[in-house]
Amino acid sequence: MSRAFLIVMDSVGAGGAPDAHTFFNGKVPDTGANTLGHIAEACAAGRAEEGRSGPLRMPNLDALGLGAAVRLASGVAMPGFDAVPAGRWGAATEVSRGKDTPSGHWELAGVPVPWDWHYFPDTVPAFPQDLMDEVARLCGAGGTLGNCHASGVPIIEEHCAEHIRTGWPICYTSADSVFQIAAHEESFGLDRLLKLCEDIAPRLHAMKVGRVIARPFVGGPGNFKRTANRHDYAIATPAPTLCDWVQGAGRKVHAIGKIGDIFSMQGIDDVKKGTDAVLFEHLMAAAREAEPGSLTFANFVEFDSAYGHRRDVSGYARALEWFDTQAGAFLAALKPGDLAIFTADHGNDPTWTGSDHTRERVPVLIAGAGQGGIGQVAFTDVGASVAAHLGVPSQGPGRSFL
Repeated sequence: MSRAFLIVMDSVGAGGAPDAHTFFNGKVPDTGANTLGHIAEACAAGRAEEGRSGPLRMPNLDALGLGAAVRLASGVAMPGFDAVPAGRWGAATEVSRGKDTPSGHWELAGVPVPWDWHYFPDTVPAFPQDLMDEVARLCGAGGTLGNCHASGVPIIEEHCAEHIRTGWPICYTSADSVFQIAAHEESFGLDRLLKLCEDIAPRLHAMKVGRVIARPFVGGPGNFKRTANRHDYAIATPAPTLCDWVQGAGRKVHAIGKIGDIFSMQGIDDVKKGTDAVLFEHLMAAAREAEPGSLTFANFVEFDSAYGHRRDVSGYARALEWFDTQAGAFLAALKPGDLAIFTADHGNDPTWTGSDHTRERVPVLIAGAGQGGIGQVAFTDVGASVAAHLGVPSQGPGRSFL
């Protein structure tokens, strides 16, 4: 019985979204954003030389069709990406009205988002006072800190000392539909932070806020470090997803990375977490050990969290090249009959203005299903295709491209 591996390279967009002009970073529309294309151009021009050098090199994924997929998605030719694809390849377009993690993943798993997300205003304060009062009450604190749009590292640095002194949680949001709470694992307590996020999540979900995110850290001012114990409390999906379809057919669904959080563990048997380097070890173990008929669903987040939002072109390029090397080893470990799909959930062009995601098409690279282009497809077609490979009925609007 065949196995399937669905691997999401978080934010590794390919440009060309037809509705990019309706999404913004600040006041600038996302028209023309292209995560992969612009990184490759910056590398070829010598503008991404920190910790690496020269043109962007991703021979394993280019051999599957990465360069061809970007050309199809956006019309942009990535310098040096001219391999004749040995796999199947295409580009996918999202219809959900969000360029965020839940929207992208849910739609890849067959379920477009049927509502508009709630976003907090970019004002100070960003949150209503009664929400802040409820956060403080739930954790027994005298108040809260933050209450604004911010990136995680700067706002923790700004409030770290006061947080440790007072025990008040640090609350912030971003251009995504999220409510984030940062707290010290030791002085505040990791279990206390997780319970706070779990307890406040239903109120946020009722507002159609997509995720409440626990952001634990250790250390002090000037030397703090966010830990791997982040946890996302996501709103429930509006319909059964690929994970439910597979599990409902009596098969195993293994999650790697943020997948368990994104789907609130619905339709998922087990989850492995860690840094991207650790996650790839888990993916390699799944290639060796996952059961016949199973789905392994993986997310590699650091392209997005460590480099895209921080507009770090060199760092993003280093991560792509590292991932490509690992992908080569993973592809070599697959068994006959296995299907592996590499794709993304949205873009986050590190050459773009602002610090938000960018609205883009995404590459779809397929190993184990022959050779040739699949053209422009829908995000939901990815889930339908995985289901078709596994012999599981698809319950969503997507159509298999296999």
